[in-house]
Amino acid sequence: MSGCARCCKHGLMKFALSVGKLVRGTLIKDNLDDDLELSVVCHRPEGLEQLEAQTNFSKKELQVLYRGFKNECPSGAVNEETFKQIYSQFFPHGDASTYAHYLFNSFDSSQNGSIKFEDFVTALSILLRGTTTEKLEWTFNLYDINRDGYINKEEMTNIVKAIYDMMGRFTYPALKTDTPKQHVDAFFQKMDKNRDGVVTLDEFILSCQEDENIMRSLQLFENVI
Repeated sequence: MSGCARCCKHGLMKFALSVGKLVRGTLIKDNLDDDLELSVVCHRPEGLEQLEAQTNFSKKELQVLYRGFKNECPSGAVNEETFKQIYSQFFPHGDASTYAHYLFNSFDSSQNGSIKFEDFVTALSILLRGTTTEKLEWTFNLYDINRDGYINKEEMTNIVKAIYDMMGRFTYPALKTDTPKQHVDAFFQKMDKNRDGVVTLDEFILSCQEDENIMRSLQLFENVI
């Protein structure tokens, strides 16, 4: 790993801790200027006013988040390799690389191979403070790997299997080889309303809102994001 990647990896892990403090409302109130300090970065984020309008974070919260992001990853962007390295630290007993790949693609809204501050904070806003519908739409897009507007069984199986691989061999009770397929079959039985072999966004949201068991199952994704 290069020195830059190592530094960015360590920094983003610390940044993740600051995000946790933000969620609990315990960020230390330090004296920040009203304007962001944008010194020597390769990527400069959009104006605070625009990000504040696009997210559920206040200007002060965005200042704190950006300061952490900039200080710990000066390039202003995170590539997929570094993202996978960071993610693997939280799941040492499994292989998180595949799920991290899918998650990275969901955060990388512009699909240019890097996650910028705007990408990160926009997704974070949805996952932490969005409405139920917004969270379900985000989850649907995670499942929709090829971005064609539909979820098929192969896509859902790939995501579910990636989660099981990430959780590792110490999952209790022990998972059987066909467990991902069983879960996907159960999901499709309830979600594919017109039995055409694919699930649309409307079908996905409706099914989730109708079934508490599905909603509890989908919380797995919030726990591993």
